[in-house]
Amino acid sequence: MPGTITLTGLRARGYHGVYREEREQGQDFVVDVTLELDLDPAARSDQVEDTVDYGALAKVLVAVVSGEPVNLIETLADRLAAACLADDRVDAATVTVHKPAAPIPYEFADVAVTLRRTR
Repeated sequence: MPGTITLTGLRARGYHGVYREEREQGQDFVVDVTLELDLDPAARSDQVEDTVDYGALAKVLVAVVSGEPVNLIETLADRLAAACLADDRVDAATVTVHKPAAPIPYEFADVAVTLRRTR
């Protein structure tokens, strides 16, 4: 039976954005990921090798956020989803990238992009 693994609020510094200041100064991005996969093998074996290790996943996602800059958080979200789908056990990944310090000259709580990719 399918199940989900969710990692919420993963924070990493990146240098993404359209404006030069964003690329030079950087800012924190917050990532939420939900993976859809069969959790039965791990439930039966009680072994981390039979599931997605969320600690290892977090390390990969932080490397993507802190890695090569892109203009748009849509592109960043797509790269993060591809990293999630690199594990053959993952059937689908929903990724939200929050940009709480987006260069908007008005008071706001958050800007985010969410996308879902399937195998």
